[in-house]
Amino acid sequence: MKKFLLSIATIVTILSFISCIDEEERADTPAGNFEALWQIIDEHYCFFDYKQQEYGLDWQEVYHQYKVRVNDNMSETQLFEVLCDMLAELRDGHVNLSSSYDYGRYWTWQEAYPKNYSDSLERKYLGTDYKISSGMSYKVLDDNIGYIRYESFQDPIGEGNLDDVLSYLILCRGIIIDIRNNGGGDLTYAERLAARFVHEKTLVGYMQHKTGTGHHDFSSLEPQYLEPSSNLRWHKPVCVLTNRSVFSAANEFATMMHALPNVTIVGDHTGGGSGLPMSSSLPNGWNVRFSSCPMYDKDKQQTEFGIDPDHYVQLTDEDRAKGIDTIIEAARKLLVE
Repeated sequence: MKKFLLSIATIVTILSFISCIDEEERADTPAGNFEALWQIIDEHYCFFDYKQQEYGLDWQEVYHQYKVRVNDNMSETQLFEVLCDMLAELRDGHVNLSSSYDYGRYWTWQEAYPKNYSDSLERKYLGTDYKISSGMSYKVLDDNIGYIRYESFQDPIGEGNLDDVLSYLILCRGIIIDIRNNGGGDLTYAERLAARFVHEKTLVGYMQHKTGTGHHDFSSLEPQYLEPSSNLRWHKPVCVLTNRSVFSAANEFATMMHALPNVTIVGDHTGGGSGLPMSSSLPNGWNVRFSSCPMYDKDKQQTEFGIDPDHYVQLTDEDRAKGIDTIIEAARKLLVE
């Protein structure tokens, strides 16, 4: 049965490809580590074409720009800074450099935008009588709208959890699923939740994987389907709340849900992060994570830089001061119309 997640055969293909590549041996020097990192990204990163089109990324030019900043007399911390600066040129939240003392990351995908979320407002809407089922907090709002808050797809959810939550909300007019500030986690949980809102095998996206070390070496687009859960499913309207901090597996959840006819995405553009991450190591032991397999929406559009909501809504200062979450209220209005 084909699922939205990578099939076992695809995973084996990817891992076999990566494991059979012989990285050129580099010296454990600043210059050697720089060359190793640049080459790893050059041969395995998956968004060069897309990012060249979007903002003119030229990875060869990046090499020349940063090579002159590296010398064998620099300290370890200076090298780490230069390498992180070079990786930031990719503008990818899935690209990270890890040492024993720091974690290089690119967070501009969320930091440069309004938050459109308030944890104090969340507490106000949930109150003190909400229920908790594994990673989900949920309750029935006073207009008979179900509200589910799922903060991270790192928090596991089982089929039993979902049965219990949907059974509790079964008489509601509609459901709000709030994934704002959800930075991702396990795609299994994202798919498991989305499967409760689909009623037939549905095309939700496409995926490619690297087939060689060249920038253009990819498989053909492979359709990804979401199949309905065999357990309790929801047939009434759904609103999914998003903001710029929706990333990785949460971005994929929004992409899957966006393909369903009874679902409306409300809030802000998501943060993106659609590349399946892989890891490698440098001669000095530092670990680098990078996007290796691009994923697309049902219309074959890139989602690396996020997806648009169906209804753009901003959390206003006026509403915040009144204790009102503008985005939740917009979803409630859509669900009762």
